[in-house]
Parts: sequence; structure tokens; C-alpha cells
Amino acid sequence: MDRNPLQDVNVVSKTLLPTPREVEKRMPMTPEAIASVASGRHTVAEILEGRDPRWFAVVGPCSIHDLTSAREYAQRLRELADEVADTLFLVMRVYFEKPRTSIGWKGFVNDPFLDDSFCIADGLLMARTLLLELAVMGLPAATETLDPITPQYLGSLITVSAIGARTTESQTHREMASGLSTPVGFKNGTDGDLATAVNALQAASRPHSFLGIDQQGQCAVFRTRGNRHGYLILRGGDQPNYDAATVARAESALDADGLPARIVVDCSHGNSRKDAQMQPEVLDDCVRQRLAGNRSIVGIMLESHLNAGSQPLGPDPSTLRYGVSITDACLDWDTTAQVLRDARERLRPSVEASR
Repeated sequence: MDRNPLQDVNVVSKTLLPTPREVEKRMPMTPEAIASVASGRHTVAEILEGRDPRWFAVVGPCSIHDLTSAREYAQRLRELADEVADTLFLVMRVYFEKPRTSIGWKGFVNDPFLDDSFCIADGLLMARTLLLELAVMGLPAATETLDPITPQYLGSLITVSAIGARTTESQTHREMASGLSTPVGFKNGTDGDLATAVNALQAASRPHSFLGIDQQGQCAVFRTRGNRHGYLILRGGDQPNYDAATVARAESALDADGLPARIVVDCSHGNSRKDAQMQPEVLDDCVRQRLAGNRSIVGIMLESHLNAGSQPLGPDPSTLRYGVSITDACLDWDTTAQVLRDARERLRPSVEASR
């Protein structure tokens, strides 16, 4: 049969993926993993609703590119999580997809071998492997939900989701967020605008109907009830936006839209002026706001890896330095552990007084 000249004009090839159900059968969740993820989601929901006075802290590499270093980081974070658990609920940042302003590496799911081979089926399986290991360890995972199909493969293992600054305005992502089983945060726009994220939170809290794929890989119409565990992420823009005055404006904007004042401060990106070493200063300011009486800040985010800085992804991935980010620069582990321990010590009296 002749090819339809009106179809797939710019498509070179297609590769079928296993269905989400097939991947799940191949790599099933254990009862231990199910209980771990459910517990993590419950804890974050309790923090968002004000019944748990702790902060949740999303901490980890800007992006996952090497499973060995990710596992080492997870082991360290798991130990630190127990140490600070009376004040901070630690969630590992496990970002498998990367939005690009123009071009560049699109993340572990898309290109797990870092060589433009785009073995997405392998990426999904390898990502699920890591998430299963974290769940069994009892370490919650947070990710940015970028592709609307990926959650069908990985979503059951995620504790906290985020919608990035570049996609907060997207109707597709707002609808998707309304049906996610996790708490979900929306980042302010890359220019620092808050209205986009506030509008997104309002939209995601409402019911929607939209197209997607189900666990069998079939196209389906999804009807959602709305996500009641949304929160605003302040990530800075042209200028930082974590200071008390900006946080107060964010509270007012949320209140004007009838939304609860739930704010997470991203200590990286625009808030650190893209200097990873400035992240402790942002965290310090957030702690001081809490000690001064602020209750709208419910969490923070830190970009952190085993070693500091970042490195370019060149033509030979074997030359990459171990434990160093290939996307945004990160804090090293020792600095990360120290600033979180310091935050715990300073916040502990406030948390205890709120119980």
C-alpha cells in the first residue's frame, strides 16, 4: 500500500514502546515500596495542610545522568534524612527529564546512554529501577513532570511532582496535574511572574477531561477530580523572589484567588542567580522568615550532588567526572549536609512549639 503523502511528512521512523502495564509487570512494586510511597505522599500532604509543622526539602542532583552516583547520593541522603527527621522531611530530587530552552540533552529517560541514541525504552526501565530501589530504601522521590506520557510508567513511584517554569503556562500540564496522584508544585515563570503559577494552581485544583494513554497503552479520555495538594514554587526570575516582601505578595496573590498559602522556595535557579554556592544564603533567609513567624513557606529545594559544580556533556561520556552534574551546577555533598543540619538545629524549637 502506498504511503499517504499527507501523513508523517517529517517523521523518519517510529519505535514501539512496551506499554506501562508491561513495564509494571516486568518491574513490579513490592508491598514495601507501595507502603513507602504512600507514606511519603501522606507526609507531604500533612505538611501542606498544616498538620505537620516540619518543612519538606527536595534535595538532589539537578538531573540524574548516572545511576551509580545517584545510588551513592541516595544512600547518603537516606542516612541524613533520619538525622534531621524531627524538623525536615527529606525527599530526593530525581529529575529524569530536562526542558531545554533551545537544544541539548533532554534527560535520562530520553537519552540514558548520553550519546544521542535516544533509547527511551531503556531509559524508562532504568529510571523505574532506580525509583524502585529508592522506595525500598524508604527514600521519597520528587521529579519534574514534563512529558504527559511518562507518568504512566513512573508515576506510581513518585512522592512529589513539579511543573517547571517553562511549562506552568501549558494547558496540557495543568490538566495533567489535576489528575496526578501526588502533591504538585507549579513554578513561577522564568521572568519571575507569579500570576502564571497562581493561575495554574487554580486550574489544576479543578476537574478536567483530556486525552491520554492508559496502562494498556490505549488512547483514553481521562476525567479528573482536581488536585487539592498544589503549592507555589518560588524559583526567582530576572531577580530573586524569596525575600519576605515577595513571599508576602505571593501569599496575597494566592489568597485573592482563594488558594491556600503554600509556598516552596527553590534555592537554586533565579533565586541563587544561577550560582549554586549562593543556595545556602537563600535557605538561611527562609529559615529566618520561619523564625520571624512565617507559616506559608512549607518547604525548600536544593540542587546538590556528590561533588560541586557542573561539567559539559562532551562526545565521550566515559570522560565525565564522577558525581558532578551535567546540567545546572550543584552544591557538594558536605556543604549540603552541613546546611541542612544547621537548618534543622535552628528550626527545631519552632517546629516543636507548633506540634
